[in-house]
Amino acid sequence: MSNALAYNSLWQVRNDSWCSLEEAATQLALAGAQQRPVEHLAETVHGLLDVLGPVERFWAFPGVHSFQKVRRLFGAGKYERFAAQVTGIHRALATGSYRGVAGDIGTDDEALDRVAYPMEQGRTERPYFEVLVVDDMTEQQERALREEIRRWRRPDDPFRYEIVAVPSVEDALMAARLNFSLQACVVRRRFTHRSRYDSSSLHQFADMIVADDLMEHAPDDRAQILARALARIRPELDLYLMTEIAVEDLAGRLSHHFRRIFHTREGSLELHLSILDGIGARYRAPFFSALRSYSHRPTGVFHALPISHGKSIVESHWIRDMIDFYGLNIFLAETSATCGGLDSLLEPTGPLREAQQLAAKTFGSRQTYFVTNGTSTANKIVVQALVQPGDIVLVDRNCHQSHHYGLMLAGAMVTYLEAYPLNQYSMYGAVPLTEIKRQLLALRRAGKLDRVKMLLLTNCTFDGIVYDVGRVMEECLAIKPDLIFLWDEAWFAFARFHPVYRPRTAMRAARTLIEKLRLPEYRAEYAKFHEETGPIDAADDDTLLNRRLIPDPARARVRVYSTQSTHKTLTSLRQGSMIHVTDQDFSQKVEETFHEAYMTHTSTSPNYQILASLDLGRRQAALEGFELVQKQIENAMRLRDAVDHHPLLSKYMRCLTTADLIPSDYRSSGIDQPLRSGLPNMIKAWEADEFVLDPSRVTIFIGATGIDGDHFKRSHLMDRYGVQINKTSRNTVLFMTTIGTTRSSVAYLIEVLVTIARELEAQLADMSPTERAAHESQVLRLTAPSAPLPDFSGFHPSFQDANGQHSPEGDVRRAFYLSYNDSYCEYLKPEEVEQRVENGEKVVSTTYVTPYPPGYPVLVPGQVFSPEILSFMRSLDTPEIHGYRADLGYRVYVDKALEIAATGLNSRPEAAPQTVRAATTSQATSSKPNRRTEAPRSTSA
Repeated sequence: MSNALAYNSLWQVRNDSWCSLEEAATQLALAGAQQRPVEHLAETVHGLLDVLGPVERFWAFPGVHSFQKVRRLFGAGKYERFAAQVTGIHRALATGSYRGVAGDIGTDDEALDRVAYPMEQGRTERPYFEVLVVDDMTEQQERALREEIRRWRRPDDPFRYEIVAVPSVEDALMAARLNFSLQACVVRRRFTHRSRYDSSSLHQFADMIVADDLMEHAPDDRAQILARALARIRPELDLYLMTEIAVEDLAGRLSHHFRRIFHTREGSLELHLSILDGIGARYRAPFFSALRSYSHRPTGVFHALPISHGKSIVESHWIRDMIDFYGLNIFLAETSATCGGLDSLLEPTGPLREAQQLAAKTFGSRQTYFVTNGTSTANKIVVQALVQPGDIVLVDRNCHQSHHYGLMLAGAMVTYLEAYPLNQYSMYGAVPLTEIKRQLLALRRAGKLDRVKMLLLTNCTFDGIVYDVGRVMEECLAIKPDLIFLWDEAWFAFARFHPVYRPRTAMRAARTLIEKLRLPEYRAEYAKFHEETGPIDAADDDTLLNRRLIPDPARARVRVYSTQSTHKTLTSLRQGSMIHVTDQDFSQKVEETFHEAYMTHTSTSPNYQILASLDLGRRQAALEGFELVQKQIENAMRLRDAVDHHPLLSKYMRCLTTADLIPSDYRSSGIDQPLRSGLPNMIKAWEADEFVLDPSRVTIFIGATGIDGDHFKRSHLMDRYGVQINKTSRNTVLFMTTIGTTRSSVAYLIEVLVTIARELEAQLADMSPTERAAHESQVLRLTAPSAPLPDFSGFHPSFQDANGQHSPEGDVRRAFYLSYNDSYCEYLKPEEVEQRVENGEKVVSTTYVTPYPPGYPVLVPGQVFSPEILSFMRSLDTPEIHGYRADLGYRVYVDKALEIAATGLNSRPEAAPQTVRAATTSQATSSKPNRRTEAPRSTSA
């Protein structure tokens, strides 16, 4: 499959190969009819059939047997009939019309026409899926099984499906990787280990590692091993086991791996009904259904919301265009009601509670909560629920502004962590694990480790840098066993639905860590580690910094929170977000405070359309998330290839690679471009490296154009061509593919970039020597490294902890609110600040100063100015700097204010001692009512 090397997913190889085969078959049939030489065309067709041969056995349509029959037509020289069959199959695949027609098409031209050109009245809107059957069957047995299952179909079945039969474990795992139409798998008793087919050409698309001793296990144990392997790849698949012996015993031993277990001789009706029921469980969207039902009912509104049911619009003479634009349904569904079949977001007991339970199962959390005003609010909810004044929180300084404000409101003592810099591109990467451990150990030396409450990191970063979430949590828990983790996954909600991404998501990593800490093998590993290092509390810093740490299974508590912007990377209306929780101490320590924080930040009038869209977005992710994310990645790789291989574009632009954005110190695999070298290499890098790059983030370096990133975004992409992007740096622009990106939109973007490059070429050709020199100077400025990105300079002592040894945390809330007294503040021009800093004075910011780009705070309240910060700010040419006024300068504290802040340090509320907190929590737990807002626990993988 040499031509497949240009691809990163097999679905696109398959689609393009059928398209090329149709063209070549049509030409072949025409040449044969005209008695022209056909050798060259026949060779092309033969090559395409060879590409498709190993692939078609993993899909139900056209099916391996039909494909073989089509291939025999070609071998027999029946080119016209062969071309007709290929055209029909390709049309059915391209339009999806095969989803509404049952059965093997064989080589019956009329049957194929019914599939490829269905009559409108015969089309079905029922969702279609495929079921994998793992059993070593003869062709006759397979055909009999298909016919038996088809006999149980009824016209009112809500879904329709076809089966894909494979004989071996290798084939089953490959099918799960490659065929995103699969929604269920039936494991039967007789299957083999290795595939009987040559699958070497598919290795770049699928990782097929299977234990060599698999067949030495008992049949039921083999089924269990296969179920675990399938669940690691596709946890959403419904798994069923059909066996012939000891069904009752197996049900007690293996039921946690399989949705149901059946006896083979009892027929397939129950299996058929169970398959439909399993899909129906994921298809349910309880709140959307309740809202739709409500919208169809007549109502009398004697409450708020005149727009409810469109009543204030329908009879209006002046705003009926509102209905013309939005449609009537959105207003029929507008209501303030929380009963009558609907529910309250603040106290959910009905469809909203159930919708959140389904979301928890889909996203692998124990509890999930819907948020209708974005992840900015979700972040504040989590921080307020977990952090009290005086608690120390470690946070990436380059995190989203909502974290800065949330920590300020909570009264946290903030320790800012430094990410590694990428000065060439004026951006930061992510926070190295050694930096996190160093700060934890510094706080331990200062005697403040007991006050450390939370580690807050962004995964993945805006630029696509992804942490090894599991390793970060393991090593931190080794030092601080009760540390809470908040992973801001605003841009990473989609990652749950791809087998390579999934292990680096917060909820999956938390689940894996909980299971790992319970294993006897892990306890033995920890005993050996403890013997080598001694007690962690007594080990020296160098020892702990320079080796991999593992937590004590007897002490570690896994407490993990994730906030996700569903609307950013999955399907939801704007501001639709979710909070996912896997916290072993949630019900005992957090449930009450979480409820209060949720009530604090959630509107009593939430937008029902957003809630319904979250419910539907969850359904889509559960049923087709794997397919959509696969296509998202493929589209990103297509964009990369188009830019880097285009002769004109590559003169002025290039896509930054993993090697550009992640230094080699953090890539133990040594692979510079993991996905481009095949899925096995991507898996290797994602398992080994401290940081990896999300391939769906495409950062293009445009320094050679002489156009800075912000101007390129606004004046060229958005104003002229309507291409919307978000992030830029001084010499880069970031393009993201999502599940909504299409090949056509990628093609349009390439067309736009080529047009810009051609215009630049023409401009360069017409430039005078003076203009050329100015342009080259601009190019040099954008391609040379800028002033080094500044590290965090530190808090002024007035805002640091006066108790105990010195440590880097600062009281941002005190520094923020002190500025509310205007007499404590003054404005200084940049040159005045520079002069004072040169004179050795400490100049302290009153607010957050954030230039866009790059979009992170260079200064926070209470932070001192440094020469490095002033140099960096001088080098910026961005017109947008939040917290800085061009007419007045920086707002800073006067000396009197700093003196007042220093004298007030000792009156700062301290965090409650651990013993007091535990007693308080215990009392609250014993006396609290059964809170109805607790989302049901999920046992999803």
